[in-house]
Amino acid sequence: MIKAVQKLFHKKPQALLQKEPEEGYNLWAKNYDNQPGNLMLDFDEQVFTVLLDKVDVKDKTVADIGCGTGRHWSKIFNRNPASLHGFDVSAGMLLKLKEKFPKAETSLIKDDRFQNVEDASFDVIISTLTIAHIKNIERAIQAWARILKPAGELIITDFHPVALASGGKRTFKNKDEVISITNYIHSIGRIKEICFSCGMTIVAEEERVIDEAVKHYYQRQGAMHIYNQFKGVPMLYGIYLKRINGLK
Repeated sequence: MIKAVQKLFHKKPQALLQKEPEEGYNLWAKNYDNQPGNLMLDFDEQVFTVLLDKVDVKDKTVADIGCGTGRHWSKIFNRNPASLHGFDVSAGMLLKLKEKFPKAETSLIKDDRFQNVEDASFDVIISTLTIAHIKNIERAIQAWARILKPAGELIITDFHPVALASGGKRTFKNKDEVISITNYIHSIGRIKEICFSCGMTIVAEEERVIDEAVKHYYQRQGAMHIYNQFKGVPMLYGIYLKRINGLK
């Protein structure tokens, strides 16, 4: 099973060149928005849209942690937030975001404590496809809770830890190299536990698996043998939480 999941993500793991998120996404930034048929990005689009529809961001202050090139920003702006501030470790990704949204408010993440951000700054925090890039996830979520208002809301999406634990990688081609960006495996149970300790409660959860709805991705690539092996395997999850107990 593990070997088969590894094949789903990369056929030659020995050829991968591993990079930390800052360096990796700086290299990926120029082509990141040009990925038609990327199953994981499409899964994330689905899950994030479902969860965002449950949140009223109108006239709210919103932070996007791990904003990248602002893939979800048009959807958020269409809901008329009071402000939207993007945070990312990659200057290259923020530069691409600025090209699309010239007036965007952005900050380069230099530490996961967000020491330059005041307490209770945001009504809503979103973080998509980012959690697994963070080594000390407890410290990071505690910092998010600090900058979240007492009645704030949080949306998280990311690669499912089952997929990552089975050898899944976030990879891209850069010239003649295949780059893999460092991931850390955090169980969904552990993430929930940290959020609960910060006074949050779960409102909704979403999950996407390999099933009939995505069969065409594999048909186009002539990879039906992989589809048949992994039908039912979870690939991406999303959680929507609300702050209920004030600042911790």
